[in-house]
Amino acid sequence: MAALGSYATKYETVRLERRDGILQATLHTGGDSLQWSFKAHEELPEAFHDIAGDAENKVVILTGVGREFIGPRVGAAGHPLFATRPPLEMLEKIIWEGKQCLMNFLDINVPVIAAVNGPVWRHAELPLLADIVLAAETACFEDSGHYHGGLVPGDGTHVVFPLLLGFNRARYFLLTGERIDAPRALELGLVGEVLPPDRLLARAWEHAERIATRPRSLLRFTRAVLTEHLKRHMNEYLGFGLHAEMLAILDRPDAPK
Repeated sequence: MAALGSYATKYETVRLERRDGILQATLHTGGDSLQWSFKAHEELPEAFHDIAGDAENKVVILTGVGREFIGPRVGAAGHPLFATRPPLEMLEKIIWEGKQCLMNFLDINVPVIAAVNGPVWRHAELPLLADIVLAAETACFEDSGHYHGGLVPGDGTHVVFPLLLGFNRARYFLLTGERIDAPRALELGLVGEVLPPDRLLARAWEHAERIATRPRSLLRFTRAVLTEHLKRHMNEYLGFGLHAEMLAILDRPDAPK
């Protein structure tokens, strides 16, 4: 089992701090909004694994810092994220990390609260997998990094959004590059509350402190039953989606030598 001291300062892209059993995981890049990168792709699966293995965690708050939850926004100009064909070793690594990221997140066996502090331009599926999703008024959700960034939307968006929006609504969202703002996200049921930015984190802690008073076994088994449906869908479809995403990259030209 992990102990917070063994992983609290381990990661460049996740700041971890705990009070009274409530672990706050803040995504960031150099202290500002997280800018998605190979480093984040590599670190988040391991960070979620460490969090899941720490028996002292009773509730987890996932949040960001700065103006964005996850940036940058890509794809608007139609430029692919991979201009050339990556080496096979990189594709295998991306598939492995992509699967472990979401599965390890769902393996966190206590309630998870997402406090979405701003736009989620990439990997919007991640905060939406939390048990309670709170959004700042400035937040919005867009899958800019996949179809409109030149990639198959196969690393979890193809699982999460059909479950949350319905099949036709989700396909529209993924293929058109639609941006869903916070009020609309509330109407669609993607988030539970929309708050002024300066109230967001305090509200997340209010929920967390209330939840943390409950018995440990109640928290853990409630989380288990609330994520089992999601885990089954991920187990069935996530691997296929990731392989499809990587296969579509193989038509890129070779990198110049």
